[in-house]
Amino acid sequence: MSRNNYEKLTDERIREELSKLGGWNIKDGKLAKSFKFNNFVKAFGFMTQVAIEAEKMNHHPDWRNVYNTVEVNLVTHDASAITTHDIKLARIIDTIFDGS
Repeated sequence: MSRNNYEKLTDERIREELSKLGGWNIKDGKLAKSFKFNNFVKAFGFMTQVAIEAEKMNHHPDWRNVYNTVEVNLVTHDASAITTHDIKLARIIDTIFDGS
């Protein structure tokens, strides 16, 4: 466990969780997914909604926005690994995207 009590996930558990998450993969040791929108305003609105939820969790994604695409990378920096906290935020991000 990390100092914040987030469970560091084994490779097997990460594969199991990825099978439940749509479109997420592992890139450079982080959970990664790219989201496409109709335009920049929709992409920025999505980022704003995610930022509000991430702040509530005190868990902030590494991300990048170019026009209508938002690339999200999640890793728990305190644990230097993918943890249950990342999986939880990935699910929230997917829910926000599905609602946009």
